[in-house]
Amino acid sequence: MKTANSWKDYEVLATGDGEKLERWGKYTLLRPDPQVIWHSKTELSKYNGLSGHYLRSKSGGGSWDFKTRIPDNWQIEWKGIKFIIKPMGFKHTGLFPEQAVNWQDMTDLITKANRPIKVLNLFAYTGGASVVCAKAGAQVTHVDASKGMVERAKENAGINGISTIRYIIDDCEKFINREIRRGNFYDAIIMDPPSYGRGANGEMWKLEDNLFDFVELTKKVLSDKPLFVLISSYTTGLQASVLSNILSLVFGEGNIDSDEIGLPTKENIVLPCGARGLKIWKN
Repeated sequence: MKTANSWKDYEVLATGDGEKLERWGKYTLLRPDPQVIWHSKTELSKYNGLSGHYLRSKSGGGSWDFKTRIPDNWQIEWKGIKFIIKPMGFKHTGLFPEQAVNWQDMTDLITKANRPIKVLNLFAYTGGASVVCAKAGAQVTHVDASKGMVERAKENAGINGISTIRYIIDDCEKFINREIRRGNFYDAIIMDPPSYGRGANGEMWKLEDNLFDFVELTKKVLSDKPLFVLISSYTTGLQASVLSNILSLVFGEGNIDSDEIGLPTKENIVLPCGARGLKIWKN
């Protein structure tokens, strides 16, 4: 288990009964978490200073119940890099803090490469990895099918003084096929594909059925001097060894780091938050 233990503006205060209590800078939020199948030691919804509680609806979805007056959005920092936090629908805040594990590795790889690095960030969401890689000196192309998420990514870049990221609003597979035809290549590829998805024309995406073929497709835009390929997954039941096997079969054996990623908690346990597979080339 690799834990994101480098945060100062974020921490998991407590967990239990399907929820996690988190501090995001000045504000404390209580959100559902399917991994938390144990009981809490105290009633988390009665935590003194709770700012907001995301309540699931029996009919599906849910909504926020704000206990105190909080801004529409605010900022937190990780190692001097700023991120916008905004409680959104389906319990999200616009940031996955456990990804700091990957941010640190990518920063180290890019800065130590001592050469220009082109990064392709697929299913790039609000651009946490895009901002981190750009800060490390990489030339970043950010691809996501959601216009709203790309706008959020631009805001995250803007508050960090970054104006060099290339943003693409498109289906990731269609974009890669165009890049293949154009002869464009990248030294590093990041992907955080969803468990399920549906394209603009009704195309279905299911991670278990489509991930291997998609990773094989990305190999066609990898440069002849690659640095790394990173796959993140939040699909329940998909083990890190599966990502390791995919990376090995597509890109070759050796220098593959696969593991669970998680968040330390004030209870002295680690909350699992998904898996990652990282293929690194030595050059």
